[in-house]
Amino acid sequence: MEQVYSIVIVEDHRILREGLRSLLSQNPDFNIVGEAENGLEAIRRVRELMPDMVLIDLSMPKMDGLDAIREIKSEFPEVKLLVLTVHKAEEYVFAALKAGANGYLLKDSTYTELKLAIENVLAGRTYLSPGVSEKLVASYLEGKKPPQSESSLDALTQRERQILKLIAEGHKNRKIGTYLCISVKTVEKHRSNLMKKLDLHNASELTAYAIENGLIAQ
Repeated sequence: MEQVYSIVIVEDHRILREGLRSLLSQNPDFNIVGEAENGLEAIRRVRELMPDMVLIDLSMPKMDGLDAIREIKSEFPEVKLLVLTVHKAEEYVFAALKAGANGYLLKDSTYTELKLAIENVLAGRTYLSPGVSEKLVASYLEGKKPPQSESSLDALTQRERQILKLIAEGHKNRKIGTYLCISVKTVEKHRSNLMKKLDLHNASELTAYAIENGLIAQ
């Protein structure tokens, strides 16, 4: 690799962020220009720093990796996105690729594989962890199709999903408005729409729904 590539690390566990920064900084081709601990912060970092690549987890507070990938890819299609996660299930892989991820790597990978994944994605190729790719090939040979969710989540807009996640994490309307840079009145409107679409009636029911549908960890 002839040029130095700028990378932003998005991971909600500080010790993992620091470990990744330490590892990747040993490579003269990689320049770690920023870090973020959730999806909302990741979007802000990309806007500020315009990196070549974002190394991003999926399970994070405030905004998860999938929603962040969608927003970043929509606003900055040239930025490469490599998922680094513990999730091996096919539905996560398909969802990440559909959202716009350029690669999918498992956290039990070696540094050699991480470096290989980064280099491939920066070169414009899609990279999948061997364990993941083997499962996808097996599914294809068995005649399976990518899972098509019929969840009521599909009826929600991306903004409604973000607000649902924040409500379930215990944030009040004013705080949600601050996080998303929208007015309290707009948050209240989205909250009302959420309850109507999901036929739910209070924050407790919204929280239970978010947990059941994997938006937040129990």
